Amino acid sequence: MKVTKCPDRKITINKDTYLYFGGTAYLGLPNHKSFKKLLIKNILKWGTTYGSSRNANIQLEAYEEGELYLANFIQSEAALTVTSGMLAGKLVIETLTPVTDCFFYFPETHSALKAQNSLPVFIEGEINPRLVDTTNEKITILTDAVPSSHLGAIDLSVLKSIAPTKEITLVIDESHSLGLLGINGCGIYSTINFPNINRKIMFSSLGKSFGLTGGVIASDKEFIQQVRINDSFVSSAGMNPAFVQTLADAKNIYIKQHRKLLEKLAYIDSKLIPKDKSKFNSNYPVIYPVILGLNEVLNKEKIIITHFSYPNLAGVLNRIVFTANHKKKDLDKIIAILNRY
Repeated sequence: MKVTKCPDRKITINKDTYLYFGGTAYLGLPNHKSFKKLLIKNILKWGTTYGSSRNANIQLEAYEEGELYLANFIQSEAALTVTSGMLAGKLVIETLTPVTDCFFYFPETHSALKAQNSLPVFIEGEINPRLVDTTNEKITILTDAVPSSHLGAIDLSVLKSIAPTKEITLVIDESHSLGLLGINGCGIYSTINFPNINRKIMFSSLGKSFGLTGGVIASDKEFIQQVRINDSFVSSAGMNPAFVQTLADAKNIYIKQHRKLLEKLAYIDSKLIPKDKSKFNSNYPVIYPVILGLNEVLNKEKIIITHFSYPNLAGVLNRIVFTANHKKKDLDKIIAILNRY
């Protein structure tokens, strides 16, 4: 289905208007008037792009301001922006590979976190024996903060069981938690405090909740400096400086939109009848309905949801996304359908 305008709470297809519950613009920013004005102002100042290495002799203040905001928001020592969440993940893996003896991954980990020769954290439902043996080694654990088809933060309690002979680095992809979970949407990085973790690193797309094409890596200052001298980072251009400046300038908008989203989720929770086939978490703006023929029903009601084959899942992904921009009448319409089926 081709569209000729950025989707918001409504979407036009072949001149017909539908309610739209898809995409990943959780805070509703791509069509937020004040947010767009800030972005346009910063494009007029910083231009449409800046194609130089971040390590070149000319340094733009936009990066310093935006990255300081992100570090404070995420509650990390330092943060670094790049052109995409996918690149952020690849840079993290590249930087860790020379100092990691073995990578381990949680189930349903996003492709941005693929590391060569990595091993699963679980084997047939039990912790991988390699994680509890007496071998002294440096290991890196890879996981999504919110795995595909989940409705909340991943359970990391298994990390407590890892043998003390392992020096643990935890890498967490917060593309679907930053802007949503935690205080004001700060994500879950700051809440991960297992004493046996030597280092924790988060990365995230900024094109989901934050409404800007780019990615972020956040960790301790030493690791961020290691990324800064990574060949792939040095030889590539940075995130659009106008976008990075907008991150800092829009901090109050992010908080306001997050509050609006939580209000919408509380309203849904008060109206939606709990069912196994349309589970809902009042702190997370997504439902993965397992209802036969649901798309046909929704199409007749002029409603579009996300529907496509997803790499980590067997079969087709059906995903209902609620945003800060949806109105109560929009929510009432789709809630009535879910309650009926």
